[in-house]
Amino acid sequence: MPGSSTCDAARVAANNVAPNNNTQYNGWRATLSASCASLVGIGLARFAYTPLLPAIIGEHWFAPSAAAYLGAANLAGYLAGALLGRPLAARVPAHIALRGLMLLAAIAFFACAVPVSLTWFFVWRLLSGISGGALMVLAAPTVLPHVPHRRRGVASGAIFAGVGLGIAASGTLVPLLLRQGLTETWGGLGVLSLILTMIAWSGWPTDSAPAQVTPAAHSPRPLPAVRLRALYVEYALNAVALVPHMLFLVDFVARGLGQGLDSGAQYWVLFGLGAIVGPVLSGHLADRIGFRSALRWAFILQALSVVVPVLSTGAPSLIVSSVIVGAFTPGIVPLVLGRIHELMPQDVSAQKTAWSAATTAFALLQAAAAYGLTFVFAESGGDYHLLFMIGAASAVLALCVDLAVGVFASRRKSHVHK
Repeated sequence: MPGSSTCDAARVAANNVAPNNNTQYNGWRATLSASCASLVGIGLARFAYTPLLPAIIGEHWFAPSAAAYLGAANLAGYLAGALLGRPLAARVPAHIALRGLMLLAAIAFFACAVPVSLTWFFVWRLLSGISGGALMVLAAPTVLPHVPHRRRGVASGAIFAGVGLGIAASGTLVPLLLRQGLTETWGGLGVLSLILTMIAWSGWPTDSAPAQVTPAAHSPRPLPAVRLRALYVEYALNAVALVPHMLFLVDFVARGLGQGLDSGAQYWVLFGLGAIVGPVLSGHLADRIGFRSALRWAFILQALSVVVPVLSTGAPSLIVSSVIVGAFTPGIVPLVLGRIHELMPQDVSAQKTAWSAATTAFALLQAAAAYGLTFVFAESGGDYHLLFMIGAASAVLALCVDLAVGVFASRRKSHVHK
């Protein structure tokens, strides 16, 4: 009957525009799982090693050079995990892969509680890095299609806030655990990771996401592939911009300014606090002004904040610099992921492939920048200012790439219409 067909069509349209309450609930439950994954795989598995390093050397587990080498193993594993994430998801259901990767990260903590040998430790640090890289590639793209479109910016921010929690925990929880001993600290981190894995266990989506229609007022048109490739370059350059603060902030305050390790650690805690709120705030901003505009503002704010220690070393300046750069360390991630969704609004499979490529580009240049800036620091006789200037220049260059590609796309569009 005509009337019945009209009613059926209306019901289908309503279902496409807004998922039901149960779907929304599952989406936010899945967001919690993904946040736990970023906390375990990146926040703890990577950043908890920084405050553990002096204890590892002090307890004579490994020589200083070997301990630094073991720290690099996690970065190498992260790059490998970013490359392996998509092939793994093609062979194993996403929810099973995500559970297994979180378990692997937890097991790696327990394995590192006993320094059997340098090779043993290296393998487990490498595996923890692989877990983190693969979780970064798989967790958010698995969850976000289950979240209403208008809330994906905030959801992305909540997911990657786990990274910030890990950074903050590295400056607070680890020193407390170290009072019990180094072995106990590794075990405590393993127990915490297992708890977070169990919290996330039943929240992963096991079915396909409901169909959702992007609101017409915000529906971006597909853009040339050059814009997507430019985004990879911008994300990689942003990785370089973050490295000076990530590696040298504490040392700059402690030795460069002569304020001591305790003062340097305080700025690291501020860096971590910024990292907790950064992803949520950047995601909320993107929901309001769009991911492209939010990304450009992010590049501007980062460039200004990274160069602040060159211009002023007063406490207020360093506090602002620490908090803002800390905020964008994980806060840039939801912006880039959301921008990928803007560029390819309908193709979920292509979104996942693009996100894997972006994560790989970020990991590759971050690792290269870590080694490169360390070399520059040594060759320059310990010039911290040079490092901060290189970081700020990288953020400016990322902005220039985005603006240049935008102008190119606009001119190409005008030429086609003519």
